[in-house]
Amino acid sequence: MTQQILKSLAVIGAGSWGTALSILFARNGIQTTMWGHLPEHMHTLCNERSNEEFLPGISFPEKLEPCVELEQAMSISKDILLVVPSHVFGIVLQQIKPYLQPGCRVAWATKGLESGRARLLHESVGEILGDDIPLAVISGPTFAKEVAQGLPTAVTVASNNAEFAQTLAASLHNETFRAYTSTDISGVELGGSAKNVLAIAAGIADGLGFGANTRAALITRGLAEIMRLGIELGGDAETFMGLAGMGDLVLTCTDNQSRNRRFGIAIAQGMTQQQAVDSIGQVVEGIKTTEEVYRLAARLHIDMPITQQVYRVLYENADPHQAVHELFAREQKAEFQH
Repeated sequence: MTQQILKSLAVIGAGSWGTALSILFARNGIQTTMWGHLPEHMHTLCNERSNEEFLPGISFPEKLEPCVELEQAMSISKDILLVVPSHVFGIVLQQIKPYLQPGCRVAWATKGLESGRARLLHESVGEILGDDIPLAVISGPTFAKEVAQGLPTAVTVASNNAEFAQTLAASLHNETFRAYTSTDISGVELGGSAKNVLAIAAGIADGLGFGANTRAALITRGLAEIMRLGIELGGDAETFMGLAGMGDLVLTCTDNQSRNRRFGIAIAQGMTQQQAVDSIGQVVEGIKTTEEVYRLAARLHIDMPITQQVYRVLYENADPHQAVHELFAREQKAEFQH
């Protein structure tokens, strides 16, 4: 039986990841519009039929239409995909609300927590758009450039609606892109968010020259603390062993395409946060996410020592050497608590 795919899709967000996903859907034959918040940038995309700033040399498929006006972008479809930084996620939800069509379905590929409120993004969607809309989140070990280049990639699509999950996954699928479905929205969201904090930690450790042993320890213990928080939030343990958990964590902590990893390296080498961000030239999600995950863990009384030390470095001017030392000076205990 042939799986149903989307007839059309409006993508909100024209950065590297929003553009890569728009290209993917359009290559798969789905009529796709893409809107970004900077009119001059969108005019450039319309004229050049590529996003040279973020994905140079990759032409837009015929079925991808960049739009300068938000209303125009959303007029073609009841299905919406948000790919915007987490710190503006709630603002963008308010912007799109007047243009949503009856029977709309909303998905997002944003990785982060709601800014200032330390909660998962689906809670923002429910509060702003209502609880009766089919929702989905796309997450997993992905770099935008590799997806746009058509290199083999796999993700998780988690949804509260089985039909929407299957349709979205089928619409993503092609010979080099595979999507698995899940019902664990909370677990998939947290895995995609908290891994950015750990990537900063791994970058700091590598920037200090601590080597592969340290990086492996940070990844492994980092996954353990993400799981503690995720299970408390209602996520499934197996989610954190999958693409949206361990897969994304390993990718982001080990490859220099990761902005968060590069940011951590820069901090370890003595740059200020602003200098580090400027050197990267794009949003570094892990900076704000560190604050939000730290606050969420504190509120729920979840022990997250690596997250705590990253928070101290970024928000309390702690010395990175001292932060790593304090992690390894913690009291000895069993690896698994039963």
